Amino acid sequence: MAKQIDHIGIAVQDLEKALDFFAPLLGEGGIHREEVPEQKVKTASLVIGESTVELLEPTSPESPIANFLGKKGEGIHHLALEVEDIEKSLEDLKSRSVRLIDQTPRAGAGGKRIAFIHPGGAHGVLIELCEKKKAL
Repeated sequence: MAKQIDHIGIAVQDLEKALDFFAPLLGEGGIHREEVPEQKVKTASLVIGESTVELLEPTSPESPIANFLGKKGEGIHHLALEVEDIEKSLEDLKSRSVRLIDQTPRAGAGGKRIAFIHPGGAHGVLIELCEKKKAL
């Protein structure tokens, strides 16, 4: 189902402070910043080789990231897997009775379509499926 690991998401309280640490560690070759209103989050994605680390700061107390930070503190939030066809992937998971957070895809950072698998259905790991924006 998965083509590759797309990124690892890390929940942080303060995006700028986190960038002060992670940018020199991972290299400052590619930092992409974005706000995703649907997720109530600001992101900074740092490219390292063929991988990406996505730092996530909540923009609202109602953000899932704010909820995560309140319960667990800063740290790894999710593992994102790139899939070719997100609808097909979700249907496959549903047919296997995998517990999902999202029944249908929604908008994510970078123009991707995303959906989450519930940690309760994935051995304690929040997994994001993402489908990259298709070329026109």
